[in-house]
Amino acid sequence: MRATSETPAEQSTAATPVEEPSPIHILWINAGLSCDGDSVALTAAMQPSIEEIVTGALPGLPPIAVHWPLIDFECGPVQGADTFIEWFFKAERGELDPFVLVVEGSIPNESIKTEGYWSGFGDDPATGQPITTSEWLDRLAPKATGVVAIGTCATYGGIHAMAGNPTGAMGVPDYLGWDWKSKAGLPIVCVPGCPIQPDNFAETLTYLLYQLAGSAPMIPLDDKLRPTWLFGATVHEGCDRGGYYEQGQFADEYGSPLCLVKLGCWGPVVKCNVPKRGWINGVGGCPNVGGICIACTMPGFPDKFMPFMDEPPGSKISSTASGAYGVVIRKLRSITAKTADEETKWRHTGRELTTGYRPPR
Repeated sequence: MRATSETPAEQSTAATPVEEPSPIHILWINAGLSCDGDSVALTAAMQPSIEEIVTGALPGLPPIAVHWPLIDFECGPVQGADTFIEWFFKAERGELDPFVLVVEGSIPNESIKTEGYWSGFGDDPATGQPITTSEWLDRLAPKATGVVAIGTCATYGGIHAMAGNPTGAMGVPDYLGWDWKSKAGLPIVCVPGCPIQPDNFAETLTYLLYQLAGSAPMIPLDDKLRPTWLFGATVHEGCDRGGYYEQGQFADEYGSPLCLVKLGCWGPVVKCNVPKRGWINGVGGCPNVGGICIACTMPGFPDKFMPFMDEPPGSKISSTASGAYGVVIRKLRSITAKTADEETKWRHTGRELTTGYRPPR
Protein backbone atom coordinates (compact mmCIF):
# COMPACT_ATOMS: atom_id res chain seq x y z
CA MET A 1 0.00 0.00 0.00
CA ARG A 2 1.38 3.42 -0.94
CA ALA A 3 1.91 5.84 1.90
CA THR A 4 -0.08 9.07 1.88
CA SER A 5 0.26 12.36 3.71
CA GLU A 6 -3.48 13.18 3.50
CA THR A 7 -5.32 13.66 6.76
CA PRO A 8 -8.51 11.60 7.38
CA ALA A 9 -10.61 14.71 6.72
CA GLU A 10 -8.86 15.32 3.41
CA GLN A 11 -9.27 11.66 2.46
CA SER A 12 -12.98 11.86 3.29
CA THR A 13 -13.39 15.00 1.19
CA ALA A 14 -11.56 13.49 -1.75
CA ALA A 15 -13.73 10.41 -1.64
CA THR A 16 -17.00 12.35 -1.67
CA PRO A 17 -18.37 12.43 -5.22
CA VAL A 18 -19.31 15.83 -6.60
CA GLU A 19 -22.98 15.84 -7.51
CA GLU A 20 -23.60 17.21 -10.98
CA PRO A 21 -26.49 19.70 -11.24
CA SER A 22 -29.56 18.45 -13.07
CA PRO A 23 -29.67 19.69 -16.67
CA ILE A 24 -32.38 21.99 -17.94
CA HIS A 25 -34.11 20.13 -20.74
CA ILE A 26 -35.22 22.05 -23.82
CA LEU A 27 -38.07 20.30 -25.60
CA TRP A 28 -38.56 21.66 -29.10
CA ILE A 29 -41.82 21.08 -30.96
CA ASN A 30 -41.68 22.10 -34.62
CA ALA A 31 -44.87 20.29 -35.55
CA GLY A 32 -47.12 23.32 -35.66
CA LEU A 33 -48.07 24.82 -39.01
CA SER A 34 -44.57 25.86 -40.04
CA CYS A 35 -41.91 25.73 -42.71
CA ASP A 36 -39.14 25.02 -40.13
CA GLY A 37 -37.53 28.29 -41.26
CA ASP A 38 -36.89 29.35 -37.67
CA SER A 39 -34.95 26.16 -36.94
CA VAL A 40 -32.90 26.70 -40.08
CA ALA A 41 -32.30 30.38 -39.26
CA LEU A 42 -31.09 29.56 -35.74
CA THR A 43 -28.17 27.58 -37.15
CA ALA A 44 -26.72 30.96 -38.21
CA ALA A 45 -26.76 32.43 -34.68
CA MET A 46 -23.44 33.99 -33.65
CA GLN A 47 -24.12 35.91 -30.43
CA PRO A 48 -24.18 33.33 -28.96
CA SER A 49 -24.09 30.41 -31.36
CA ILE A 50 -26.27 27.37 -30.81
CA GLU A 51 -23.07 25.34 -30.36
CA GLU A 52 -22.00 27.58 -27.47
CA ILE A 53 -25.37 27.11 -25.79
CA VAL A 54 -25.55 23.36 -26.29
CA THR A 55 -21.98 22.64 -25.17
CA GLY A 56 -22.16 24.96 -22.15
CA ALA A 57 -19.30 27.13 -23.38
CA LEU A 58 -20.78 30.30 -21.85
CA PRO A 59 -19.60 31.09 -18.30
CA GLY A 60 -22.22 30.42 -15.64
CA LEU A 61 -24.66 28.76 -18.04
CA PRO A 62 -26.42 25.80 -16.41
CA PRO A 63 -26.05 22.40 -18.09
CA ILE A 64 -28.75 21.80 -20.69
CA ALA A 65 -30.02 18.93 -22.78
CA VAL A 66 -31.55 19.95 -26.10
CA HIS A 67 -34.21 17.77 -27.71
CA TRP A 68 -34.56 19.55 -31.03
CA PRO A 69 -35.28 17.54 -34.20
CA LEU A 70 -32.70 19.49 -36.19
CA ILE A 71 -29.68 18.55 -34.07
CA ASP A 72 -30.67 15.65 -31.81
CA PHE A 73 -28.58 13.12 -33.70
CA GLU A 74 -28.25 10.83 -30.67
CA CYS A 75 -31.89 9.80 -30.84
CA GLY A 76 -33.13 7.07 -33.12
CA PRO A 77 -36.44 6.27 -34.78
CA VAL A 78 -39.54 4.99 -33.05
CA GLN A 79 -38.80 1.70 -31.23
CA GLY A 80 -35.08 2.54 -31.38
CA ALA A 81 -32.66 2.51 -28.47
CA ASP A 82 -33.34 6.17 -27.69
CA THR A 83 -36.57 7.29 -29.30
CA PHE A 84 -36.75 11.07 -29.79
CA ILE A 85 -40.43 11.34 -28.88
CA GLU A 86 -39.83 9.49 -25.60
CA TRP A 87 -38.36 12.65 -24.07
CA PHE A 88 -41.72 14.35 -24.48
CA PHE A 89 -43.50 11.45 -22.79
CA LYS A 90 -40.96 11.67 -19.96
CA ALA A 91 -41.79 15.35 -19.53
CA GLU A 92 -45.49 14.55 -19.50
CA ARG A 93 -44.91 11.95 -16.77
CA GLY A 94 -42.99 14.48 -14.69
CA GLU A 95 -39.62 12.79 -15.16
CA LEU A 96 -37.94 15.88 -16.65
CA ASP A 97 -37.74 18.86 -14.34
CA PRO A 98 -36.99 21.59 -15.12
CA PHE A 99 -37.71 21.86 -18.82
CA VAL A 100 -38.40 24.68 -21.25
CA LEU A 101 -40.90 24.07 -24.04
CA VAL A 102 -40.05 25.75 -27.36
CA VAL A 103 -42.86 25.86 -29.91
CA GLU A 104 -42.27 26.51 -33.61
CA GLY A 105 -45.22 26.94 -35.95
CA SER A 106 -48.78 28.19 -35.44
CA ILE A 107 -51.36 26.17 -33.54
CA PRO A 108 -54.33 24.99 -35.63
CA ASN A 109 -57.77 24.77 -34.07
CA GLU A 110 -58.42 21.04 -33.88
CA SER A 111 -61.91 21.59 -32.45
CA ILE A 112 -63.18 22.67 -35.88
CA LYS A 113 -61.86 19.51 -37.61
CA THR A 114 -64.61 16.93 -37.78
CA GLU A 115 -62.30 14.20 -39.03
CA GLY A 116 -58.55 13.67 -39.05
CA TYR A 117 -56.29 16.40 -37.68
CA TRP A 118 -54.39 19.47 -38.85
CA SER A 119 -50.95 18.80 -37.37
CA GLY A 120 -49.44 16.20 -35.05
CA PHE A 121 -46.22 15.16 -33.37
CA GLY A 122 -45.60 11.47 -32.70
CA ASP A 123 -48.10 8.71 -31.98
CA ASP A 124 -49.98 7.90 -28.81
CA PRO A 125 -48.83 4.40 -27.66
CA ALA A 126 -52.27 3.71 -26.23
CA THR A 127 -54.19 4.33 -29.45
CA GLY A 128 -51.57 4.30 -32.21
CA GLN A 129 -53.02 7.62 -33.41
CA PRO A 130 -51.07 10.86 -33.92
CA ILE A 131 -50.93 13.26 -30.99
CA THR A 132 -51.94 16.70 -32.20
CA THR A 133 -49.77 19.75 -31.60
CA SER A 134 -52.46 21.38 -29.48
CA GLU A 135 -52.74 18.24 -27.34
CA TRP A 136 -49.01 18.36 -26.66
CA LEU A 137 -49.44 21.94 -25.46
CA ASP A 138 -52.24 20.78 -23.17
CA ARG A 139 -50.03 17.99 -21.80
CA LEU A 140 -46.73 19.83 -21.43
CA ALA A 141 -47.42 23.52 -20.79
CA PRO A 142 -48.72 23.02 -17.21
CA LYS A 143 -45.51 21.14 -16.30
CA ALA A 144 -43.04 23.39 -18.14
CA THR A 145 -40.81 25.83 -16.30
CA GLY A 146 -41.15 28.14 -19.27
CA VAL A 147 -42.78 28.27 -22.71
CA VAL A 148 -41.10 30.07 -25.61
CA ALA A 149 -42.72 30.73 -28.98
CA ILE A 150 -40.17 31.09 -31.79
CA GLY A 151 -41.07 32.84 -35.03
CA THR A 152 -44.16 34.80 -36.03
CA CYS A 153 -46.25 31.69 -36.71
CA ALA A 154 -45.84 30.45 -33.14
CA THR A 155 -46.09 33.89 -31.56
CA TYR A 156 -49.07 35.40 -33.40
CA GLY A 157 -50.26 32.93 -36.05
CA GLY A 158 -48.34 34.33 -39.00
CA ILE A 159 -49.00 33.30 -42.60
CA HIS A 160 -51.17 30.33 -41.65
CA ALA A 161 -53.53 32.58 -39.66
CA MET A 162 -54.37 34.85 -42.61
CA ALA A 163 -57.97 35.73 -43.32
CA GLY A 164 -59.72 32.91 -45.16
CA ASN A 165 -57.55 30.10 -43.79
CA PRO A 166 -59.44 26.86 -43.03
CA THR A 167 -57.41 25.84 -39.96
CA GLY A 168 -58.30 28.57 -37.49
CA ALA A 169 -54.56 28.89 -36.84
CA MET A 170 -53.34 31.00 -33.93
CA GLY A 171 -50.24 31.76 -31.92
CA VAL A 172 -49.30 30.13 -28.61
CA PRO A 173 -50.60 33.11 -26.54
CA ASP A 174 -53.95 32.86 -28.34
CA TYR A 175 -54.13 29.18 -27.45
CA LEU A 176 -52.87 29.22 -23.85
CA GLY A 177 -54.05 32.74 -23.04
CA TRP A 178 -52.13 36.03 -23.05
CA ASP A 179 -52.02 36.08 -19.25
CA TRP A 180 -50.84 32.47 -18.97
CA LYS A 181 -48.01 31.79 -16.51
CA SER A 182 -45.81 28.73 -16.16
CA LYS A 183 -45.47 26.86 -12.90
CA ALA A 184 -42.41 29.03 -12.24
CA GLY A 185 -44.45 32.20 -12.80
CA LEU A 186 -42.99 32.95 -16.23
CA PRO A 187 -45.21 34.42 -18.97
CA ILE A 188 -45.03 33.08 -22.49
CA VAL A 189 -41.94 34.52 -24.17
CA CYS A 190 -42.54 35.50 -27.80
CA VAL A 191 -39.65 36.04 -30.23
CA PRO A 192 -41.28 36.91 -33.58
CA GLY A 193 -39.77 37.06 -37.05
CA CYS A 194 -40.45 35.36 -40.35
CA PRO A 195 -38.04 33.76 -39.97
CA ILE A 196 -36.54 34.64 -36.63
CA GLN A 197 -33.43 36.82 -36.53
CA PRO A 198 -31.08 34.08 -35.25
CA ASP A 199 -29.23 36.07 -32.58
CA ASN A 200 -32.50 37.41 -31.19
CA PHE A 201 -33.64 33.94 -30.26
CA ALA A 202 -30.24 32.66 -29.13
CA GLU A 203 -29.89 35.69 -26.86
CA THR A 204 -33.42 35.29 -25.46
CA LEU A 205 -32.92 31.59 -24.76
CA THR A 206 -29.60 32.33 -23.06
CA TYR A 207 -31.26 35.00 -20.91
CA LEU A 208 -33.91 32.51 -19.80
CA LEU A 209 -31.30 29.89 -18.94
CA TYR A 210 -29.39 32.41 -16.83
CA GLN A 211 -32.65 33.41 -15.18
CA LEU A 212 -33.44 29.81 -14.31
CA ALA A 213 -29.94 29.52 -12.87
CA GLY A 214 -30.62 32.52 -10.64
CA SER A 215 -28.15 34.77 -12.48
CA ALA A 216 -30.62 37.15 -14.16
CA PRO A 217 -33.82 38.97 -13.13
CA MET A 218 -37.26 38.35 -14.63
CA ILE A 219 -37.08 38.68 -18.39
CA PRO A 220 -38.51 42.07 -19.46
CA LEU A 221 -41.34 41.74 -21.98
CA ASP A 222 -43.63 44.24 -23.68
CA ASP A 223 -47.41 43.92 -23.87
CA LYS A 224 -47.07 41.58 -26.86
CA LEU A 225 -44.69 39.36 -24.82
CA ARG A 226 -41.62 40.35 -26.87
CA PRO A 227 -38.25 40.95 -25.12
CA THR A 228 -38.14 44.71 -24.67
CA TRP A 229 -34.42 45.14 -25.31
CA LEU A 230 -34.83 43.52 -28.73
CA PHE A 231 -38.17 44.95 -29.84
CA GLY A 232 -38.31 48.29 -28.03
CA ALA A 233 -37.40 50.42 -31.06
CA THR A 234 -38.74 50.60 -34.60
CA VAL A 235 -37.00 49.57 -37.80
CA HIS A 236 -36.95 53.25 -38.78
CA GLU A 237 -35.12 54.29 -35.62
CA GLY A 238 -32.29 51.88 -36.36
CA CYS A 239 -32.23 52.21 -40.14
CA ASP A 240 -29.35 53.81 -42.02
CA ARG A 241 -31.92 55.25 -44.43
CA GLY A 242 -33.77 57.14 -41.68
CA GLY A 243 -31.87 60.37 -42.37
CA TYR A 244 -33.18 60.42 -45.94
CA TYR A 245 -36.76 60.17 -44.63
CA GLU A 246 -36.16 63.16 -42.38
CA GLN A 247 -34.82 65.10 -45.36
CA GLY A 248 -37.76 64.11 -47.52
CA GLN A 249 -35.72 62.02 -49.94
CA PHE A 250 -37.50 58.85 -51.06
CA ALA A 251 -36.53 56.08 -53.45
CA ASP A 252 -38.75 55.55 -56.49
CA GLU A 253 -37.06 52.33 -57.53
CA TYR A 254 -35.15 49.49 -55.91
CA GLY A 255 -31.39 49.87 -55.78
CA SER A 256 -31.56 53.44 -54.49
CA PRO A 257 -29.89 54.32 -51.16
CA LEU A 258 -32.80 56.63 -50.24
CA CYS A 259 -35.70 55.91 -47.87
CA LEU A 260 -37.91 53.03 -49.02
CA VAL A 261 -41.23 54.14 -47.53
CA LYS A 262 -42.81 55.01 -50.89
CA LEU A 263 -41.91 51.54 -52.16
CA GLY A 264 -43.92 49.93 -49.36
CA CYS A 265 -41.61 49.90 -46.32
CA TRP A 266 -43.42 49.77 -42.96
CA GLY A 267 -40.25 50.53 -41.01
CA PRO A 268 -41.49 53.70 -39.23
CA VAL A 269 -44.05 51.71 -37.19
CA VAL A 270 -42.60 48.18 -36.99
CA LYS A 271 -40.83 47.03 -33.83
CA CYS A 272 -37.73 45.17 -34.96
CA ASN A 273 -33.97 45.51 -34.47
CA VAL A 274 -32.75 43.94 -37.73
CA PRO A 275 -31.37 47.17 -39.29
CA LYS A 276 -29.11 47.65 -36.26
CA ARG A 277 -28.26 44.02 -35.65
CA GLY A 278 -28.00 42.79 -39.21
CA TRP A 279 -28.78 39.20 -40.02
CA ILE A 280 -25.69 37.00 -39.73
CA ASN A 281 -22.77 38.30 -37.69
CA GLY A 282 -23.92 41.90 -38.17
CA VAL A 283 -24.27 41.64 -41.96
CA GLY A 284 -27.50 41.82 -43.96
CA GLY A 285 -31.05 42.54 -42.88
CA CYS A 286 -34.01 43.70 -44.97
CA PRO A 287 -33.51 47.49 -45.37
CA ASN A 288 -29.73 47.11 -45.10
CA VAL A 289 -29.66 45.22 -48.40
CA GLY A 290 -32.34 47.28 -50.13
CA GLY A 291 -35.47 45.35 -49.15
CA ILE A 292 -38.61 46.89 -47.67
CA CYS A 293 -39.84 46.00 -44.19
CA ILE A 294 -43.07 44.00 -44.46
CA ALA A 295 -43.69 43.99 -40.67
CA CYS A 296 -43.12 40.29 -40.07
CA THR A 297 -42.50 40.80 -36.33
CA MET A 298 -45.89 42.41 -35.74
CA PRO A 299 -49.00 40.64 -34.35
CA GLY A 300 -51.13 41.78 -37.32
CA PHE A 301 -48.79 40.29 -39.93
CA PRO A 302 -49.51 39.69 -42.76
CA ASP A 303 -53.11 40.88 -43.12
CA LYS A 304 -52.69 44.42 -41.78
CA PHE A 305 -49.65 45.13 -43.97
CA MET A 306 -50.79 43.95 -47.40
CA PRO A 307 -50.33 44.55 -50.26
CA PHE A 308 -46.63 44.60 -49.49
CA MET A 309 -45.38 46.68 -52.42
CA ASP A 310 -47.78 49.62 -51.96
CA GLU A 311 -46.95 52.73 -49.97
CA PRO A 312 -48.38 52.32 -46.45
CA PRO A 313 -51.52 54.46 -46.02
CA GLY A 314 -50.27 56.39 -43.01
CA SER A 315 -46.98 57.20 -44.66
CA LYS A 316 -48.55 59.22 -47.48
CA ILE A 317 -49.34 62.13 -45.18
CA SER A 318 -46.12 61.91 -43.20
CA SER A 319 -43.92 61.49 -46.29
CA THR A 320 -45.63 64.46 -47.98
CA ALA A 321 -45.02 66.59 -44.89
CA SER A 322 -41.48 65.29 -44.68
CA GLY A 323 -40.96 66.14 -48.35
CA ALA A 324 -42.04 69.76 -47.87
CA TYR A 325 -40.05 70.09 -44.67
CA GLY A 326 -37.09 68.36 -46.27
CA VAL A 327 -36.84 70.92 -49.10
CA VAL A 328 -36.25 73.70 -46.56
CA ILE A 329 -33.94 71.59 -44.38
CA ARG A 330 -31.82 70.48 -47.33
CA LYS A 331 -31.43 74.10 -48.49
CA LEU A 332 -30.35 75.28 -45.05
CA ARG A 333 -28.00 72.35 -44.64
CA SER A 334 -26.44 72.98 -48.05
CA ILE A 335 -25.60 76.53 -46.97
CA THR A 336 -24.10 75.31 -43.71
CA ALA A 337 -22.28 72.49 -45.49
CA LYS A 338 -20.71 74.96 -47.94
CA THR A 339 -19.03 76.86 -45.12
CA ALA A 340 -18.32 73.78 -42.99
CA ASP A 341 -16.69 71.94 -45.89
CA GLU A 342 -13.81 74.42 -46.14
CA GLU A 343 -10.59 74.99 -44.23
CA THR A 344 -10.40 77.79 -41.69
CA LYS A 345 -9.28 81.23 -42.95
CA TRP A 346 -6.03 81.37 -40.96
CA ARG A 347 -4.49 78.37 -42.72
CA HIS A 348 -2.34 80.10 -45.34
CA THR A 349 1.25 80.86 -46.23
CA GLY A 350 2.87 84.16 -45.35
CA ARG A 351 4.79 85.91 -42.56
CA GLU A 352 1.70 87.17 -40.75
CA LEU A 353 0.21 84.92 -37.99
CA THR A 354 -3.58 85.17 -38.11
CA THR A 355 -4.62 82.31 -35.80
CA GLY A 356 -5.19 84.60 -32.85
CA TYR A 357 -2.20 83.25 -30.97
CA ARG A 358 -0.78 85.61 -28.31
CA PRO A 359 2.79 84.87 -27.13
CA PRO A 360 3.27 84.81 -23.34
CA ARG A 361 4.90 87.90 -21.84
